[in-house]
Amino acid sequence: MRLNVLLLAITCIAAVANAETGSLTIHLILHAVGEERYEITPFERGLKLNTTFEYSDRGNKRSTAVELRMKSDFTPLGLEVQGRPMTARVDGASVTVQEDAASRTFTTPPGYFAIFGPSPFAVQMMMMRYWNAHGRPAKLEVLRASPEAPPVEIKLVGHESITVEGKTVALDRYVVANLMFGREILWMNKSGDLAAAMTFAGGLPMEAVRTEYESALPQLYRSGVAQEMANLDVIGRSVPPERQGSFAIMGARLVDATGAAPVEDSVVIVRDGRITTVGSRGTFAVPKGMPIVDAKGQTLLPGLWEMHIHASGVEFGPALLAAGITTARDCGGEFDFLVAARDAVEKRGAVGPRLLLAGLVDSGGLKAFGHVTADTVEEGRAVVDRYHAAGFEQIKLYTFLKPEVVKAIATEAHRLGMTVTGHVPQALNAFEGVEAGMDQINHLNYVSSMMRPAGGGRGAIDVNSDAALRAIQFFRDHQTVVDPTAGWGEMAAHSKEVDVGSFEPGIAKAPFVLETKFRGMGATTTADQMRTRTAQTLAVIGALHKAGVIIVPGSDTGLVGYGLHRELELYVEAGMTPLEAIQSATIVSARAMKLDRDSGSIEVGKRADMILVDGDPLTNIGDLRKVSRVIVKGRVFDPAKLWQSVGFRP
Repeated sequence: MRLNVLLLAITCIAAVANAETGSLTIHLILHAVGEERYEITPFERGLKLNTTFEYSDRGNKRSTAVELRMKSDFTPLGLEVQGRPMTARVDGASVTVQEDAASRTFTTPPGYFAIFGPSPFAVQMMMMRYWNAHGRPAKLEVLRASPEAPPVEIKLVGHESITVEGKTVALDRYVVANLMFGREILWMNKSGDLAAAMTFAGGLPMEAVRTEYESALPQLYRSGVAQEMANLDVIGRSVPPERQGSFAIMGARLVDATGAAPVEDSVVIVRDGRITTVGSRGTFAVPKGMPIVDAKGQTLLPGLWEMHIHASGVEFGPALLAAGITTARDCGGEFDFLVAARDAVEKRGAVGPRLLLAGLVDSGGLKAFGHVTADTVEEGRAVVDRYHAAGFEQIKLYTFLKPEVVKAIATEAHRLGMTVTGHVPQALNAFEGVEAGMDQINHLNYVSSMMRPAGGGRGAIDVNSDAALRAIQFFRDHQTVVDPTAGWGEMAAHSKEVDVGSFEPGIAKAPFVLETKFRGMGATTTADQMRTRTAQTLAVIGALHKAGVIIVPGSDTGLVGYGLHRELELYVEAGMTPLEAIQSATIVSARAMKLDRDSGSIEVGKRADMILVDGDPLTNIGDLRKVSRVIVKGRVFDPAKLWQSVGFRP
């Protein structure tokens, strides 16, 4: 093994005796959106990598340039992200790292690498070369400004071959943890070149593939999805259910979400994943010998529905479940991964909530979001048919669809019994989108924009104005379902003057990579401006709810799991009662997805999807954060163990 590692190091060093260049094509949700170009050259102390990572995210240009200086054995001497205060400098026995406002100087560790995240991918390539040249350590320390940064963990998990221009290329497949939330998948060729990478663990799925290997991406992607399902199985084996089959939950305060008064000292019996008996203690006999879940002093509620996620990696499932989420709607991702993840949960009992899928579709071109596009009426119908055949519940429209294609998609979806949600395409306003067939709308801004008077600009919305009242009446009359994602708006644009933990306490329990990501977000607005913006958002949500417009909660790409809790807290601030907020995340969401006969409340015959909570969320909605047990399809899990399985602190 050591001889092979040495030979690889010698090969890599020889390759850059003069200069080594390469490029990677960048994909966002399998849609080619940019390129990374790198060059490795000698310098007086060893090697220097310069790489530029550029892509278009739905028309928004993103660019990162990095310089990495290394010894000849790939040991980093310095890393600089150009245009940002992100640097790591090694000066003999000491290291100084700066990441935005944070900095730290510490003793140089005996083995380490310098990397700030999964991209640029050429830096990962050099990390892999270092790892191979230094004995493939089980844990690789990384130079970060925080001492809490976990080491990177790299595991060789498989081998495969691709065919490029008639030649067979052998690749090694690796799983890499702790660059971002969850695990990445990397493929390396025998020369130490990065062949491809799948980053499922970010806010949205991203792929990089060596430009000359582009034709092999479909094969590598399928392999990556299979690897992700294997990763999910590993997690599942670490957190088996505490109980399943037949059992009784006794002693809890029952809030069944139907609107009925709470039942004190309740009994709920579960058999084979279904609720068979519901009532108060003493009204019926619990079968002798039946296992008991003692829930005295706790509140029993239906499992929560998270109505807007982008499932970017199998780690999402355990985290969502730990938060009490037993059903989650994905609002746009990669077709094969979503189908595989959904089927793993429903057919193989993998750990995670039931997944409901909204198939993403946009118009083609560089600005398109995702890999499924439709530019004609015929293509629109074909897309709907493909999603329907795969069991998707909805179609999710995106920004650049043409009006006639929107109409065709909606007509075909309705013909097949599907519903239509999404962003309102820019060629339409929200009224026109609904009239064209949109049943639901993702994000409040599309709705609130219709509440402004003509030519009213972007000033404050008067929810009692004629324009606002007309808009509210329209959405109520059309029974439009609105998914506000208010918590995501708060997180993504919070004032830098405001500590994230002040409105999202879950950040204190998040893995380092997630905590760093969300604390690094925000805007240059003041705390007062943030409060004003939040108050406007809540006023609109409150007005919609009071008028009877259907509101369902979703956290988008917010802090996984906890983002839903924050969304519901905001709804109570907007004027919902705690019960109404709970209903929005249970029976109201179930009705919106036409699944209320099967789920969404605690009633006889329904799925045994429930949560036990320490406290009383009817008094304090924040008590929903205190999930003590989660029951999904009749299997009882300990949330603390679920959180720990994906790196959260319980």
